[in-house]
Parts: sequence; structure tokens; C-alpha cells
Amino acid sequence: MPVVSGRKTEGGSCASERLTVEERAVGAYLGLAIGDALGATTEFMTPREIVRRYGEHREIVGGGWLKLRPGAVTDDTGMSLALGASILRHGRVDARAVAEAFSDWMSSKPVDIGNTVRHGIKHYRKTGETVVPEDPQHAGNGACMRCLPIALLNWQHPRADLLRDARIQSHITHNCAAADAGTAAILTMLISALRGEPLSQLHAIAQSLAAEQPVFGFEGPRVENPSGWIVDTLKAVFQALFGNGNFEAVLVDVVNRGGDADTTGAIAGMVAGASYGSRAIPARWKKALDPAIHAACEQQARALLIVGKRPCA
Repeated sequence: MPVVSGRKTEGGSCASERLTVEERAVGAYLGLAIGDALGATTEFMTPREIVRRYGEHREIVGGGWLKLRPGAVTDDTGMSLALGASILRHGRVDARAVAEAFSDWMSSKPVDIGNTVRHGIKHYRKTGETVVPEDPQHAGNGACMRCLPIALLNWQHPRADLLRDARIQSHITHNCAAADAGTAAILTMLISALRGEPLSQLHAIAQSLAAEQPVFGFEGPRVENPSGWIVDTLKAVFQALFGNGNFEAVLVDVVNRGGDADTTGAIAGMVAGASYGSRAIPARWKKALDPAIHAACEQQARALLIVGKRPCA
């Protein structure tokens, strides 16, 4: 089933080609935002509804249940940028600073916000605590969708630093073993891609997650209409990522599955962007993305790499 060799993309680069870490980081951040914008159009639609309305959805046109303007993004990108800005201000992942950044983001009246995220931020505002109580019902994808800045900060650091920072940001809203495991797997894949490792290595990471927690097994029937449950989300992402040979095909596949398509698009986009690099992203999608979001993603990608080069604490 998987297409895990470094096949050529439309942009002329491939997953096995030697790209700079900056090209991969920018590709990941733009991939996150583009996947978010592309998937927002088909969020909460079924594959059959998508076919009836679009045939195959492949353009950034806005709309969707949120009635977005073309190129606009949702909470996936908004929270990632809030997390990244907090890291850049403080030079590290500080729990209170991140919680404040999320609180400020919610105060800005974002176009969309998940229930678990909302409750976690309200918990922080009420108690001052930066960790919500552990709860298996927190197994949503909200912490995973915004985790890219953690990978960019820690791509040269020990794995223990990566996992510590991941849980600091995650547990402000999502404190659940399944969510932690899924987020850790995506972060590990991002680190591997940033380091130039092939898709076969990322596939092995996904297989390892499924071996440790069989509920994440993805080599089976096609997942359609994936929910916001981290398991559904990652199974759809893994199938699209390893079943296609270029950035565009990965995103078109995953967002046409409907369901929580802005988040499956965002997560697939960040991993595929890190794997294939920024040059592999179709120019028409880059042009369609909101210019301010485009600039913020590029700026943060480069800045977080610089912060990440500093000696570990």
C-alpha cells in the first residue's frame, strides 16, 4: 500500500533529495497553513457530499461551514502561530507564557475553536494551572495540530527535550495518553523529515506507534469522514502521506475524505511539507494563501530554527 520511496513531485524535488533544513521548515509551516486553508472548505462534509459539490476538491477557495474568504485559515494555524510567538519571545517553551498566548488568541475571537481547547483555556484563566486534569476524553487532535513549533525548536535537541516541550504545550488543553502518543509520533516524524530522513523512516515511526497502540493501526480500510479523535485523524493522515508520492497528492487525498478536514489537512501538510520541502508546494496554493499568514509562517519557521540552534538548557 505505501508509497514511501522518494518519488518526484510536481515541483521537481522529492523526499530523498538533499534539501536544506530551512527549506524543509518553511515547507512544513506553509504546508500546515495550506492544508488548513484547503481542508476548511470540506470540513464536516462527507466524501459523497464533496464529490457532488466539487467533483474533486483541489483549490483554495474558502467557504465551508465557516464561510471563510479564500486563503483564510482556522485554529490549527492560529494556535501554531500563537505557540511559536510565545517560544520566540521567551526563547523556550514556558508553560505560563504558552497558556497566556493561547488565552490571548482566544480573546482575539478566532473564527473557530474546539471545545476541549476552549475548556482548557478557561481552566487556566480560572485556576492559573497550566495542566488540565488527565482525562481520556481529551483524546482529540487539538494539541497535535499546533505542535510544529515544538519540532522546529527541538530538531537538533535530545528526544527528552522534545517530549517535555510537547507535553507542556499539550497539557494546557489536552491531557491524555492517546493524544500524547499521537502527538509524539507526529513530532518524531517531523524531526526525521527535517533531518532529511526518507519517507520509509517516517512510515516506520507510524508503524511503531501502531505496534505500541494497535488502535492507531492504519494499514487497513480507507478512513473516510475522520473525526476529531486523534486516532481517526492520524490514520487518515498516515494513509494519505504514505499512499501518495508528492505534496499535492497527499493534501488532495486527505481533504477529500471530509470530516475534520482542516486538521487532517494541517497535520498532513506539515509532515509532507517537511518531507518534500517548500519548492514542492504548488505555486497556486502559495499564492492563494492569505499573504499575512504566508509571511508569518515563513518568518516563524526561520526564527524557530535559529532559537533551536542555541545550546540546550
